[in-house]
Amino acid sequence: MKKTLLSLTVAAGILASAPAQAAEKLTVLLDWFTNPDHAPVITAQTKGFFEAEGLDVELIEPADPAMPPKLVAAGQGDIAISYQPTLHAHIEEGLPVARIGTLVETPLNSLIVLKDGPIKDLKDLKGKTIGFSVSGFEDAMLGQMLKSVNLTMDDVELINVNFALSPSLMSGQVDAVIGAYRNFELTQIAIEGKEGKAFFPEENGVPIFDELIYVVNKDKTDDPRFEKFMAAIEAATIYLTNHPDEAWNAFIEAYPHLNDELNRRAWKDTLPRFAKRPAALDAGRYQRFAEFMAEAGLISKVVPVDTYAVEIR
Repeated sequence: MKKTLLSLTVAAGILASAPAQAAEKLTVLLDWFTNPDHAPVITAQTKGFFEAEGLDVELIEPADPAMPPKLVAAGQGDIAISYQPTLHAHIEEGLPVARIGTLVETPLNSLIVLKDGPIKDLKDLKGKTIGFSVSGFEDAMLGQMLKSVNLTMDDVELINVNFALSPSLMSGQVDAVIGAYRNFELTQIAIEGKEGKAFFPEENGVPIFDELIYVVNKDKTDDPRFEKFMAAIEAATIYLTNHPDEAWNAFIEAYPHLNDELNRRAWKDTLPRFAKRPAALDAGRYQRFAEFMAEAGLISKVVPVDTYAVEIR
């Protein structure tokens, strides 16, 4: 990136002596309630990296997790945190959005079973029950994982457990759950005194994809504030990588209600998965995943990557 990044040990207070300039306001719509998945964004806020770029960033939790990209498309927000699979679906629908950066560069989604249960390998899912929360992409992901061991969706029974993935698994209501996050549900199960085992889609037939991304209105990708935003995110991510404990302390100072064992473990588990070059675009990855989505029937056609994803320079 062209911009000079702030020294990674500088805190926000040191910047106060710089000449006062009006900060540019920017709204970021989160994909969910604030949690460790958002660590680079929160670190950029708490440690002064946004301020160093001359940005006044407002972070907004959504009332409806499905709305942030739609609000950005409608001009009712600047940046939304979303998911790569969702981006492809929105492009199919004609929503005017585009990806400008990556937050979490590997899948977090997984299929989880109890380690001491009957499922030791994916092929053991034959005849078993699998809990899910949201159909669509998770069905396609599960179908591809089953296909990798010569099974089909007809070989398993799907049960909608709403969002009670961990409880339904631990209670024996289902034999496995799909759509569970490896950095949260596995820890939640461990805290409850059991041990889970995750099967990763990217190791079982599903093309690797970015779990969390930054999207903006397609017609506004050249907004100069976005370059500043991505510069701050990159600096914050490197700071977070080098100083995870200091960043965690700033996080819980800003959000004290999140200071618990689950979030503390999730913070460490998610750390390796943040994009160290968040503005960089792997066009091949997006092309391959779009082709997977098309083959699964989730989108009708594969469009050029440069029509919905850009690299901020």
